Amino acid sequence: STFNQPMQNSLLWFYEGQTQYWGYVLSARSGLVSLADSRESLAQTAAWLAARSGRAWRNLQDTTNEPIVSRRAHQDWRSWQRSEDYYDEGSLIWLDVDTQMRALSANKASLNDLARQFFGVESGRTRTLPYTFADVVQALNAVAPFNWAAFLRQRLDGHDPSALLDGLTRSGWRLVYRDQPSEYAKGVEATRKFTSFAYSLGFDLDKDGKLTQVLWDSPAFRAGLAPSAHLVAVNGIAYKPELLREAVTQAKNGGGVELLIKAADRYRTVNIDYRGGLRYPTLERIEGAPDRLTQILSAMP
Repeated sequence: STFNQPMQNSLLWFYEGQTQYWGYVLSARSGLVSLADSRESLAQTAAWLAARSGRAWRNLQDTTNEPIVSRRAHQDWRSWQRSEDYYDEGSLIWLDVDTQMRALSANKASLNDLARQFFGVESGRTRTLPYTFADVVQALNAVAPFNWAAFLRQRLDGHDPSALLDGLTRSGWRLVYRDQPSEYAKGVEATRKFTSFAYSLGFDLDKDGKLTQVLWDSPAFRAGLAPSAHLVAVNGIAYKPELLREAVTQAKNGGGVELLIKAADRYRTVNIDYRGGLRYPTLERIEGAPDRLTQILSAMP
């Protein structure tokens, strides 16, 4: 609580995770972002985290040490190394908490209540007001009694891949993949000037064809591709995004995808035996389940 004490960062998943979560929620409630785009943004976040191979060895709690030990340096293999995932994965934890509260209380309690009670205290105070994990658990129990300590520790310390999407499932939606990107995803790619094949071949490219990321243990990774290489040609023809999309689609019939890669001053041909077609994340309603996500994202009465 003073500059004379070393930083611990152990609760970054709480305050940065909630910052991310409320960013989704309040931008939708205010009308700044449509419900459809809010869902698609959440789908992108969930898919990106679900593809994190590094979740098998590094838990979320450990990522809160990242700003202390790494100086926020660039990571070539972020999907394996993991970085400051307490932002985005933290937001999914708070969706998990919010939907659990609503389920426990028949929609009489939610994270709205936690925010009012936990943050809206001591109006006018200018001194820091530190808190601990126990304080967070106590505040959650005051809103909706539950074994929140075990609930949170499972998600912070564990490696169970299914827990990542529990909040989405309880919200009435599931993460699925389709062969066409959403309008939201198209807009993100156009704005940021990149093309994603992350959930098919396993890499993203910038506007010049440079591989900006390669997902660990993806088809591209297993074929020996690495970030910073350049894609020059696809099946013998100069690379264009639409050409690679067509090649991935055609590969469903067999034959794979042949890429000409330039790394430094060397060229080589790489064959990727991938037949799963194009895959882009989106959210799909779970039939018969309460639509808590729309409740959360809608303007409050």
